[in-house]
Amino acid sequence: MKKPDISVLDLAIVSEGNSIQQSFKNSLDLAVHTEKLGYKRFWLAEHHNMASIASSATSVLIGYIAQGTQRIRVGSGGIMLPNHSSLVIAEQFGTLETLYPGRIDLGIGRAPGTDGVTAAALGRNPAVINEQFPRQISELKTYFSKDNRSGRVRAIPGEGLDIPIYMLGSSTDSAWLASSLGLPYAFAGHFAPAQMEVAQRIYRENYKPSAHFPEPYFIACVNVIAADTDAHAEYLATTLYQAFLNIVRNDRKPFPPPVDDMDGLWSPMEAAALRKQLWASFIGGPKTVEKQMREFQSVFAADELMAVSHIYSHDARLRSYEIFAEVAKTASDEQEFDK
Repeated sequence: MKKPDISVLDLAIVSEGNSIQQSFKNSLDLAVHTEKLGYKRFWLAEHHNMASIASSATSVLIGYIAQGTQRIRVGSGGIMLPNHSSLVIAEQFGTLETLYPGRIDLGIGRAPGTDGVTAAALGRNPAVINEQFPRQISELKTYFSKDNRSGRVRAIPGEGLDIPIYMLGSSTDSAWLASSLGLPYAFAGHFAPAQMEVAQRIYRENYKPSAHFPEPYFIACVNVIAADTDAHAEYLATTLYQAFLNIVRNDRKPFPPPVDDMDGLWSPMEAAALRKQLWASFIGGPKTVEKQMREFQSVFAADELMAVSHIYSHDARLRSYEIFAEVAKTASDEQEFDK
């Protein structure tokens, strides 16, 4: 089994009964906690028009997290680039990298991160997205380049800074693009795992080395709900199930507390569909999570596992990341990983 680095994906989740301000404080507390546990990076995702997610102003929140931590890399997982001007994103991340040198990642995606009506409010034009997205990536590279100092439009700050760009995706389209551009690739297995196996194979087999990334680098984002026992983890996971059920039903209310039994909340058809959608999830006590991680890595051999933990209780969420770090370290100490 390949030894993966471990990282965090956070959405500044808003739990039922909590304020958005408390969500931000919880995100910072989680970042401090996972930094101490040795997690590699802490990414925040851009979403809009959802009462359950408060990470819409992603660049601002990245600065808040970076200010409150010392070593962990902080970035976007991701910035939905067609929602923005390339120049503005270059300036924002140039500012972040200047303030927190050597710690900022720019993960970018093509999806809107919201519904169609809100996407229109963001100024997206679906007719040009497929052409616009690669062009914007090229623009970002230009703005970050030292060679652009003579350009008519310059990103200041941003110009000449070493800000790594990561491609995000949930389909084979993103795999082809990431491989052709020689970029690291993060796949959204936590909510759209259907094409993940094919996508990672396309990415690795067709990768074109770049100056910054001579080898392919694959990040798999997975749900992790770890607890001291399997039974308690399954109980905590009912918040995740309810949250996704609410999305399916177009009900974007804050994350609900866990329940003892989901049977009265979803139909058998909904249950089957959601379990299929959420199969890239590690849910259980330490031994179960370790077994699930080994099985996953035997197929995907991810260079990095990025854990997202939709857990209602903040303390239980901290404990989940603790257990996952312990599991990753235990497996590493057993020296069963491929070199």
